[in-house]
Amino acid sequence: MNDIASTPNPARIGFVSLGCPKALVDSEQILSRLRAEGYETSKNYEGADLVIVNTCGFIDAAVQESLDAIGEALHANGKVVVTGCLGARAGDDGENLVRKVHPKVLAVTGPHATDEVLQHVHAQFPRPHDPFVDLLPPGGLKLTPRHYAYLKISEGCNHRCTFCIIPSMRGDLVSRPIGDVLGEAEALFGAGVKELLVVSQDTSAYGVDVKYRTGFWDGKPVRTRFTELVQSLGTLAARYDAWVRLHYVYPYPHVDEVLPLMAEGRVLPYLDAPLQHAHPDVLRRMKRPASGERNLERIAGWRRACPEIAIRSTFIAGFPGETEEEFEMLLDFIRVAELDRVGCFAYSPVDGAAANALPGALPEAVRNARQARFMEVAEAVSINRLRRRVGQELRVLVDEAGRTSAIARSYAEAPEIDGGILIRDPVKPSGRGRLAQSKGQFVRVRVVGTQGHDLVADLL
Repeated sequence: MNDIASTPNPARIGFVSLGCPKALVDSEQILSRLRAEGYETSKNYEGADLVIVNTCGFIDAAVQESLDAIGEALHANGKVVVTGCLGARAGDDGENLVRKVHPKVLAVTGPHATDEVLQHVHAQFPRPHDPFVDLLPPGGLKLTPRHYAYLKISEGCNHRCTFCIIPSMRGDLVSRPIGDVLGEAEALFGAGVKELLVVSQDTSAYGVDVKYRTGFWDGKPVRTRFTELVQSLGTLAARYDAWVRLHYVYPYPHVDEVLPLMAEGRVLPYLDAPLQHAHPDVLRRMKRPASGERNLERIAGWRRACPEIAIRSTFIAGFPGETEEEFEMLLDFIRVAELDRVGCFAYSPVDGAAANALPGALPEAVRNARQARFMEVAEAVSINRLRRRVGQELRVLVDEAGRTSAIARSYAEAPEIDGGILIRDPVKPSGRGRLAQSKGQFVRVRVVGTQGHDLVADLL
């Protein structure tokens, strides 16, 4: 007797996607494959025949969020497949952590395991029919709004930062063929995407693993290399009147090569560069690939090459062994560098991370206090940078729109992690607001003020 479940209609799959944009892209790929095979999706647990939970396993808070989400799905539905970074983590006893906490899950896989996830779904609900491409919208299924999308260019990372366990879960750097990347980008632009956000674990290392070999796109040879990739994406963006934004860019010297492209408007003058600290000794303990002094010089060089560039970064406060002097140097770095947007984590031990064995672990209260002090300085810098933009006229992309107001972003704001621009368009009660149909469209505004981490602007 075959115990595989069967339904008269195509099985409905629920999906929970947690973690970073790279994980979101994995989720989109899984959903796209499911839709291509004829499965339907459900927006709630109760209406689903099976639930997939794509997890994050980087820091303790993310691990707990993922475990809670799995528990919630099990309670509400009962049939759960787990994938993502947490699926690759083991507990202190070497047993799979997800299996240990939630033994009733149907299956557990690691990250970027689309084929394995599909196999587990097939084991419960045989696919309705052979794949048909026309079941998919152009560009595949997306979990982002229609007007922007993430483009993942590689998997894994070659660095061994002592606070990070991502390489143990996702492996070393594996760059996607440049023709595949550019083909996906063109499909997304063709489907109406107005902003493409380039993501990976180390975007500026793209192509290192394949020694920058030559690929092909649009009938022409293109090197598998960061600069050439950005040049080609800029060409595509111009063709479709769209934006390209770069994330997770380590500040290697060759990053300077894309600054002229930003100054020319071919890609957005925006760099998300995860610096993590400024003091050379802390960076050495972190095993980071750059020093704080060179980063100051590099940031100054970026601004000379492209004065309007917006720079965001992330930092860790309270790393093991961090002295008060080293922390004060980090604060001085933030004041001098004048980064536009900054995030900061209080250091948190992660199971399996090499940093756990470093001497000089700081009490949690000290780590949290330093995070708060850091953010106080960083927020003052950020607000001062925002005030300098009052009076500017900007082209912005509208994320949400009402009749007389909207929320948008300019080149200097990435979705979900940065602030936004609050647009006003005063009209008479009987009038028709110009913003009503502007979601996902470009409009022009004049900045008239600031409101916390946001700008306030009038529609032109």
